[in-house]
Amino acid sequence: MEAMPRVLHALAKSVARPACCRNVHVQAIIPSQHDVFISHRGRDTRRNIAGLLYDNLLRLGLSPFLDYRNMKAGDKLYEKIDTVIPYCKVGVVVFSPGYCESLYYCLHELALLMECQKKVIPIFYNVKPSQLRVGINKYNGTCVPAEKLERFKRALEEAKDILGLRFDSSTGYLSEFLQNTCDAITEQIAQSS
Repeated sequence: MEAMPRVLHALAKSVARPACCRNVHVQAIIPSQHDVFISHRGRDTRRNIAGLLYDNLLRLGLSPFLDYRNMKAGDKLYEKIDTVIPYCKVGVVVFSPGYCESLYYCLHELALLMECQKKVIPIFYNVKPSQLRVGINKYNGTCVPAEKLERFKRALEEAKDILGLRFDSSTGYLSEFLQNTCDAITEQIAQSS
């Protein structure tokens, strides 16, 4: 594992830089190891299940990744996601009513988790699996290429076939649900080691 940072450092030093940047120190991007990647729709889950799950996993001594907790100003979202997911052990996908509306973030994360063949634990938060669909081919007024839509649909159907956890905020007890979720995550991590 130690040879990898040396290789990346050497690669970063060998990259030709424009004249304006020759005196700027370039740091190699070394992927960080996170035990759990949490994919969620921020507006639906940031202040409740996703944030609380992140906190509970930290208390258990795990290293979770949650976009707004692990990223800082100036980070490139796609670059960070594409670097973290391949090295995580488990993906937790918090499906919510607005999850599938986020084609270029949530569904990209889901597709990448599935393509990397990660263990995925779906959480159906205030939504049933049958209600989840990739339907529109427009995102913020621009057409989404058909191949991307197919990629997202394939990943979504694959995830819906995985036995997941369900939570209805109008009837469930969040603390109990989070404990059960953390148990399921730690069990999957133990199996993947």
